[in-house]
Amino acid sequence: MGVIEIILISIGLAMDAFAVSVCKGLSMKKMSWKKAIIVGLYFGIFQAGMPIIGYFLGVHFEDLVVKVDHWIAFILLGAIGANMLKEAFSKEDECPDDSVNFKTMIVLAIATSIDALAVGITFAFLRTNIVLAFSTIGAITFVLSMLGVKIGNKFGSKYERKAEIAGGIILILLGLKILLEHLGVIHF
Repeated sequence: MGVIEIILISIGLAMDAFAVSVCKGLSMKKMSWKKAIIVGLYFGIFQAGMPIIGYFLGVHFEDLVVKVDHWIAFILLGAIGANMLKEAFSKEDECPDDSVNFKTMIVLAIATSIDALAVGITFAFLRTNIVLAFSTIGAITFVLSMLGVKIGNKFGSKYERKAEIAGGIILILLGLKILLEHLGVIHF
């Protein structure tokens, strides 16, 4: 997997954290960069850490699934992307309050990074440079989460749904690209 794909996956994975960050910003009466940095750190660290765990799980079970790894990548990325699209079109308002205490943030960080665990498994099957992947995912999530707080505070929920839709589409298309490359249909 190349750098462009890793960046696109990083952006796609960061969209859940971005959407929650927008909600955090919405709930702030006055923008707080300290809170934005805390939100960015929680989401960035968890989004970076989960692929590492998934990667090591994938490496451990590689012998069992090496012949179907492209299908696994397609299914995992497609399912994650479809779930993001489903959440984007859901009528529920999931905006949390502006609290950044440990109990609140740990739950949100885990909830928004579970998909990164599955992507980490995919990275193992595709022999992706995990150091590049987790550092890119963490950095992009950190920056987008901080921006999400600022955007949410300034513009409201206008971009939250669009970000989740974009993230879902990116992950589905990347899963499809991986499948089609391994089946020999396309070559990049």
